[in-house]
Parts: sequence; structure tokens; C-alpha cells
Amino acid sequence: MFNPSKDDVRRFFCDAWSRHQRGQPLTPLETIAIDWVLEHPEYHPDLEDVDRALAADYPPHAGRENPFLHLSLHLAVTEQISIDQPPGIRRAYESLARRHGSLHAAAHDLIDCLAEAVWQSQRSGQPLSNDAYLGCVRAKAGLPPA
Repeated sequence: MFNPSKDDVRRFFCDAWSRHQRGQPLTPLETIAIDWVLEHPEYHPDLEDVDRALAADYPPHAGRENPFLHLSLHLAVTEQISIDQPPGIRRAYESLARRHGSLHAAAHDLIDCLAEAVWQSQRSGQPLSNDAYLGCVRAKAGLPPA
């Protein structure tokens, strides 16, 4: 299982952004990442300088979202949708996209639910509950519980 460090994640996004800006070829994962980076122009300055990115801190009380965490969550839900894992996530995402008229807004609903499920898992010391995660997503999509 791949378990990148905080610095690995930040380097990945900064390097992908740099290659994109220079018109260099990207890996498939970098291409997906750049698609989400382009949806978030407010993060572009955070990706310009890898040393600054590595040193940056995003404490919750500062009122600023961690762009690297947010983009990583976009990658996570994109992968979940592509393989429909947990089962039913793709259908719920498609329902959310129709409801919002936006794939991006639908992805943000999934991100909100995933972040909540991770937080609950960390708080309880229990594994992440796919049922709770998918239940949250299905509720946002207006779908009946599984």
C-alpha cells in the first residue's frame, strides 16, 4: 500500500503543476490532479514554490483550508468513483452531479462526507465505516439508504 508523507504529497502537486505549466508530459495520475488544480485557481499560488509549500502550515484556527489535503481528497473520490468503491458511490455521485449541475460540486459533497468519515474513524479509533460514508453521500444525493 502506498503511504506518502505530507512532503511527498506536496511535492507531487507542485511538480505536476510545474510540468503542466511548462507543457511537459504528465502521468495519468498527474493529469487527474491537474484537472482538479485547474478547478481551484485559488490554490495556484500554493503550488508555485515547492519549498514554501513544504514549510506551509494550515492550522484549522487560521480559517484557511489546506489545499494539498483538499486536492488529495479530490484524487481519492475520483478513484472511488472510477472503480465504484464503496459500491454505489458512482451512482450517488452521478445523482449529485445532476442535482447540482456540476461534477465539481458533486465531488465536494463526496469530499465532505469522506472527511467526516475519516474524522469519525480517527476520533473513535475504529476503521473507517464505508456504511456511514456512503450513507452520508446517499443522503446528500437524496437517495434512500442502502
